[in-house]
Amino acid sequence: MTTLTPQELSIVRLIAQGAKTPDIAKEMDLKPETVKWYRKRILDKFQASTSAEVVRKAIEQKIL
Repeated sequence: MTTLTPQELSIVRLIAQGAKTPDIAKEMDLKPETVKWYRKRILDKFQASTSAEVVRKAIEQKIL
């Protein structure tokens, strides 16, 4: 089971809704570079290479 911080979970939810990095940054009041850093951490945690794979694994693990 993958453990996400509240911030990472919020980003995964926005990714699942189709939000892109600039949209996520604006929504969460973060810099785009910070969102990119979070996205990389999320990909690493899920051992995924794409956002779609992250969403699929998050659904399988009942995170989403």
